[in-house]
Amino acid sequence: MSRIITYNTAAKADVLSCLGTDGKLTAEQHRVLGMVRERAEAAQRDLDAQGLDWGLPIPEALGHLLEGRADSTAHYAAGAYTTALQCVIDIKGSDPYDLGVYSRPATFLLALDEELRRVGVSEDLLLYPHVFSGPPKEIPFFLPHAVDGPHIGMFPLAKAKPAADAYRAVLDTVAPDFRDEVDRFASVFASEHSEWEYATKAIDWYDQDTIFFSITG
Repeated sequence: MSRIITYNTAAKADVLSCLGTDGKLTAEQHRVLGMVRERAEAAQRDLDAQGLDWGLPIPEALGHLLEGRADSTAHYAAGAYTTALQCVIDIKGSDPYDLGVYSRPATFLLALDEELRRVGVSEDLLLYPHVFSGPPKEIPFFLPHAVDGPHIGMFPLAKAKPAADAYRAVLDTVAPDFRDEVDRFASVFASEHSEWEYATKAIDWYDQDTIFFSITG
């Protein structure tokens, strides 16, 4: 079964601000979380349409995260919590874009990283550790890992230009099987850097700092 990787950008602090609020919300937070709840309900309807039961409804999982916990013992609670967190990221962040569709994304990205490493790309710019990084480490409570997905990953926007430059610099030396993907990833990072650089200078309230990856399917 193919896995779909999408990405958007958001401020990590904005995402974290929704977790563990325990009812202490500003009027703006109430408005935003209303949209997050609608997104969680839509995600649950999608699960129901597929005949899937994770043992913990996604809206209920979202409620737990807002309370500052993720302690359900349901058989696939980890998937519900990850999906609920993705709902927060989607509402707090930009519109999502497709990064790619892969039958085995982890295997492919590990192989790509090995090729990039071989031609001299630095470890901190390799893809797998970021795409499969997991949710923010700053979440103040334990969030179980969804072994079979969905998965969340992160890449700092401050590293987008260095990554684009590094990938383009080695484009002619990577193995032909990886060249198109390296070129595409370089274009993605260059585009995200341009938008980030412009918005940081031109929009006084802009504070996005992270590319968030979502792996589903």
